[in-house]
Amino acid sequence: MEKEQLTELASQLSHPSGEKGNEIAQMMNETNIGMTKNAISNLNLTPGDSVLELGHGNAGHLEFLFSQCGNIHYTGLEISTLMNQEGQQLNKNLVNAQKAYFVLYDGKQIPFADNHFDKLFTVNTIYFWEDPLALLTELSRVLKPGGQFSLTFAHRSFMETLPFTPFGFTLYNPDEAMKIVERSPFKLKHEDDQKEVVLTKTGESVERQFSTLVLENSK
Repeated sequence: MEKEQLTELASQLSHPSGEKGNEIAQMMNETNIGMTKNAISNLNLTPGDSVLELGHGNAGHLEFLFSQCGNIHYTGLEISTLMNQEGQQLNKNLVNAQKAYFVLYDGKQIPFADNHFDKLFTVNTIYFWEDPLALLTELSRVLKPGGQFSLTFAHRSFMETLPFTPFGFTLYNPDEAMKIVERSPFKLKHEDDQKEVVLTKTGESVERQFSTLVLENSK
């Protein structure tokens, strides 16, 4: 790919939009489903939980989320208008049943009251956080004391092999991410390190290392 194409792909991965947006979102959902299931499984959902997801993409994974615990309330937060709309469309039954809600935000201020959610998860969004410590502080604010947060991302060592990550991505290994977490109101409960085989856009099989940092809100 040329630099211009790689830059466009990186932009779509961070903020899907336009004609290619849904195609990119579907690709992300398929590629990331193993990571997403890992993040959700680490939440240890219980009946009545109010769950926030940061950066839900097309939200094609909600069937799995609700299969883990049906009696929960889900809120998806996105910076992409297209993904907000797609999430609602793909999950209209859950929306109509008032079990799922989809909200737009600016990537900085979380538009909810203090202590609003029991659980929180996000997958492959940390690369795009403009001010990670400020956003972690905001997430802590809307999460109840003792609330659990699954922060899932692919390791720097893997991400550096992808041709588009030089364009707008900030990469982390777990120890680098933890240096930021340690300055926030969150504390580490558990680190779940995983390896999986995924297909690249060209159909090649590659091994991806990723981690879910299971964090507790200790404010």
